[in-house]
Amino acid sequence: MFKKILIANRGEIACRVAATARRLGVRTVAVYSDADAQAKHVAACDEAVHLGGPAPRDSYLQIERVLAAARATGAEAVHPGYGFLSENEAFARACADAGLVFIGPPAAAIAAMGSKAAAKSLMEKAGVPLVPGYHGDRQEPEFLKAQAEAIGYPVLIKASAGGGGKGMRAVARPDEFEAALASCKREAKASFGDDHVLVERYVTRPRHIEIQVFGDRHGGYVSLFERDCSVQRRHQKVLEEAPAPGMTPERRAQMGEAAVAAARAVGYVGAGTVEFIAEQDGRFYFMEMNTRLQVEHPVTEAVIGHDLVEWQLRVAAGEPLPVAQHELRLRGHAIEARLCAENPEAQFLPATGRLQVFRTPASATEFAVAPVRLDAGVREGDAISPYYDSMIAKLIVWGEDRAQALARLDQALGQTHIVGLHTNLAFLRRVVRSRSFAQADLDTALIEREREALFGAPALDLGCATAGVAALALQEDAGSETTDPWSRRDGWRMHGAARRRLDLELAGQRHTATLEYRRDGLYLQLPGDETGQPLRTRSLGDDRYDVTLGEHRWTLAVYRHGDHIAVYAPDGSTSLTWHDTIAHAADAAHDSGRLTAPMPGKLIALHVQAGQTVRRGQALAVMEAMKMEHVIVAPADGVVEELLFRVGDQVAEGAELLRLKAA
Repeated sequence: MFKKILIANRGEIACRVAATARRLGVRTVAVYSDADAQAKHVAACDEAVHLGGPAPRDSYLQIERVLAAARATGAEAVHPGYGFLSENEAFARACADAGLVFIGPPAAAIAAMGSKAAAKSLMEKAGVPLVPGYHGDRQEPEFLKAQAEAIGYPVLIKASAGGGGKGMRAVARPDEFEAALASCKREAKASFGDDHVLVERYVTRPRHIEIQVFGDRHGGYVSLFERDCSVQRRHQKVLEEAPAPGMTPERRAQMGEAAVAAARAVGYVGAGTVEFIAEQDGRFYFMEMNTRLQVEHPVTEAVIGHDLVEWQLRVAAGEPLPVAQHELRLRGHAIEARLCAENPEAQFLPATGRLQVFRTPASATEFAVAPVRLDAGVREGDAISPYYDSMIAKLIVWGEDRAQALARLDQALGQTHIVGLHTNLAFLRRVVRSRSFAQADLDTALIEREREALFGAPALDLGCATAGVAALALQEDAGSETTDPWSRRDGWRMHGAARRRLDLELAGQRHTATLEYRRDGLYLQLPGDETGQPLRTRSLGDDRYDVTLGEHRWTLAVYRHGDHIAVYAPDGSTSLTWHDTIAHAADAAHDSGRLTAPMPGKLIALHVQAGQTVRRGQALAVMEAMKMEHVIVAPADGVVEELLFRVGDQVAEGAELLRLKAA
């Protein structure tokens, strides 16, 4: 076994590899960019080496700097993780040339599977089933259109060198083919520097099923069974599970044999995944091979009881596979949910910001097989920057069967609280509870098919959300108590009842509720309610409240981030805006005039000049981060004293953008 390895990656996968290495007594070296100087993966390793600027091309993709870091620290091997250089043939060769062990497949295997078209030709020779289509080198539009007509519509045009849904179009009719082909070629050229495409029969209601394979340097190969990755958005995975629902032992054996044949055909070594597209009747076809460890490998670990990163290290060190095919058994069912910084209501655009709150299930174990597992590369307080992948963490659950795993996943998602930026957390819970997923009616169009249930409506009703805001308001008021009775905010009046307006915005709709302090207690009057309902709240500590409104009682977690309130209940969560006039008045009185960047990004517009008078709420500047625009508005009436950045400047989170003198 190695004494020291360098992990040429960041985030969750770097932490994951470091955890197994530590357990095996292997020392680890982290690499990091300017943006990751304080990152979790740096702290998880024994040593760390700085690579360069925050953009991947200036740091994590710099092959020579990574190799120099390995040489300088005495690392014997390099683990590439996934993404970045993990499937880079040149990097694998450079490691070998530098006398370092690349913890992955041979460069020749990466090259063989790097082109979709070449890989399919190779698989055809190996007897692996292929989707009927054309995978050759001829690229004349007339020829490709003729191939499409021979295959029969609908067809799928795919970038030969691509992935992630880029350069891919489904074509239903002949008159749509030429425009779709031109679009695919443009996108493929821009994304991969290669406009070659292939044309295949479009499989209706396809399932995405992949087989985890492993090979060693002694000619040993095993299939570690399948994962179903059919639940996708924008051709990228959302939920993954093992085993695939509805898989028969005969079909599992057939797919495993085909996957091992694919690995043998390229002399594969280490962990790899052979991806298949499957028809509803069980027929399956080779799609591609990922020559690395997959994001979703924990569900396989959960159902076979083995650490796949340990296997990677042992195989790379020259050891044989630890078990033979006949010794492997499936146990129970596992599901993984990818928690991402993105906005499902805005076509899943990535989001940036700081994890003001990141609470996870108390029972969750990190980087180890367990009934509830959470693999994360971030901590509460960390920022999700615009430079890297938007994934925050992976939540993995295991159960004796799929029903138990589903119940555990729903519960674990409900116990996960994230505040500070848009995430897909509530969306994931809706998917898990959807009819199609619950009944294992799976295909890659599940999200679109369940659109009405998955988008638009808040998970909590107005009454529950408002009761949560009221509990928070009462707690904040209690915290403001002083010895001066005239400064108290507890609602006491010598005559009559005190009232407090709660101006809220939920799912784009404005609502006004009233919190009334009567002699017989508190009442909350919701929109349309003339009399109000009795309200009782009790703080449970740690942002949690016992709340009773009329006949309804909840245990709620309520978090405040400026005007934004997140309310978490056992059955769901929602975010709303509280236009708190009391807090705004206090803020205005103490405002220092500083306006800072809420996230790292680019300043793309300035709507004001120095000396200009502005009104509260007026747009002052616009920042862009990860393709999303964020408008900076004036918190109060005033005069712009100074602009501290120019349009086009890259701005760090928390940087002061301009100074405003309150009127």
